[in-house]
Amino acid sequence: MSVIVGIRFKPVGKIYYFSPENIKLAVGDGVIVETARGIEYGKVVIAPREENNDNIVTPLKPVVRKASKEDAAQVAKNLSKRDETMRLADEKVKKHNLDMKLTDAEYTFDAQKVIFYFTAEGRIDFRELVRDLASVFKVRIELRQIGIRDESKLIGGIAPCGRVCCCASFLGDFEKVSIKMAKTQGLSLNPTKISGLCGRLMCCLSYENEHYAETGALMPKLGAMVSTPEGKGQAIANDMLRRRVTVRVEKGDDMNIEQFELADVVFGEKLQTLTQNKPSNDTNKPNNDTNKPNNDARKPSNESRKPNFEVRKPNNDVRKPNNEVRKPNNEVRKPNNDSAKANNEVGKPSNDSSKSNNEVGKPSNDSSKSNNEIKKN
Repeated sequence: MSVIVGIRFKPVGKIYYFSPENIKLAVGDGVIVETARGIEYGKVVIAPREENNDNIVTPLKPVVRKASKEDAAQVAKNLSKRDETMRLADEKVKKHNLDMKLTDAEYTFDAQKVIFYFTAEGRIDFRELVRDLASVFKVRIELRQIGIRDESKLIGGIAPCGRVCCCASFLGDFEKVSIKMAKTQGLSLNPTKISGLCGRLMCCLSYENEHYAETGALMPKLGAMVSTPEGKGQAIANDMLRRRVTVRVEKGDDMNIEQFELADVVFGEKLQTLTQNKPSNDTNKPNNDTNKPNNDARKPSNESRKPNFEVRKPNNDVRKPNNEVRKPNNEVRKPNNDSAKANNEVGKPSNDSSKSNNEVGKPSNDSSKSNNEIKKN
């Protein structure tokens, strides 16, 4: 456990914690503390109290002293220089033709450094500008680029609701805001209606988002079928603040639009259980019907066996080609016997050749006969 005190350096800014160092402080007192920027003047917004070390960043820097009237006068003097400092800085920016917009200028408590806040679309090379500003003000110069939301926080303005912007009036730090929050709350997704002066989503979308998220989980979805005391219908609208549901109820051929309390509307799993429990007499019929498909399911099992017999037939047919294949093997052996005969008959051709030679002479006799026949003719 550590003793802390909460200090704020701007009217609407982030709260930083310091160690009071046995100095009696109360809310609203001015104090002088040492920060990363140097010696600063701030005001106490949280009285000294004990806090768990897990909730704070240690080690805590100590409070130097309680502010005096002279310290308050120094702060007022630094604020009086702001307008003149901004005018001179704008002239230097225009001189260097830099695409940047100065938003605010702030002196540290000891007036040894000036911090300029600016906005720009991209990165800016302001090294030459820093040299010129340092030669004019004779102090250290720091340029810090900020976003559009931070600019609105510094400048302030009137929001679309007619009040001063939340970020400039009481918000110490920005919270994450998403388009999902607008959908959860059933707001229009038109950017002009859900955007603030900065052009970003309005910070107030996060204020009631937790309530809408918790209540939305208890409400039926739009378009879902629900059961009401007037009968079944379709949910068409949800009033999450009053916890009421607008339902289009079916009454015969007519359709009536009525509003019911959330407790009187049944939907989702509860509606399914009710519809399943009501038809108690008809519950046996589906069981009898379910048996029929089981009997029918057996038939395909018998039919599925038939293809098994048909599959065996091709197996018998497959053997036939094997027998046919063997026949060519037997036929192949015959030529071997014939070749033997041919080898035995190799010697015969000599006799046959003689016959052929003798027969060669025969044609000569035939030719003589043909000659004789020619003479007769």
